[in-house]
Amino acid sequence: MISIRFHGRGGQGVVTSSEVLAVAAKIDGKYAQALPAFGPERSMAPVVSFCRIDSKPIIVYQQIYSPDVVVVLDPTLIGVVDFTKGLKPEGNVILNSSHKTSCPIGKVTCIDAEATAMKVIGKPFVNMVMLGALAGITDVVSLKSLKEAIAERFGKDNLNIKAAEECYNSCKV
Repeated sequence: MISIRFHGRGGQGVVTSSEVLAVAAKIDGKYAQALPAFGPERSMAPVVSFCRIDSKPIIVYQQIYSPDVVVVLDPTLIGVVDFTKGLKPEGNVILNSSHKTSCPIGKVTCIDAEATAMKVIGKPFVNMVMLGALAGITDVVSLKSLKEAIAERFGKDNLNIKAAEECYNSCKV
């Protein structure tokens, strides 16, 4: 099983990211679940969401305390939220940042998702760009299934598909 924790701020699509990823995994023939974790948060407050993907049915239904991968949509969370908490020592952090950074644990990949979103979409919508990075770096879902899941959520002509694909391809190089 691969466990993924998403961090961002309210309104950035953290919950949507985990839901779209779960749909993409199911399209690939895997089992998946997406779990939001939020209470009375307001717009721009820190938010977390989770996704589990496996080749067999998933029987646990709770927060992810030891993720394999952490995806951080908002770099302003550095120093505000301990997004590496519980990360497996061999885990991956995929961080939306134009600046290289390191973490005390795991491997960090910095993706300038905002630049890609602005170029392709014309707005700083980074969540699907970051899913493209996640898929490209980890192969947790195929690009084909990710594009299909994004189309199912936002429509087949949505620019998020192109933005995710662009980031996926740049991460595969």
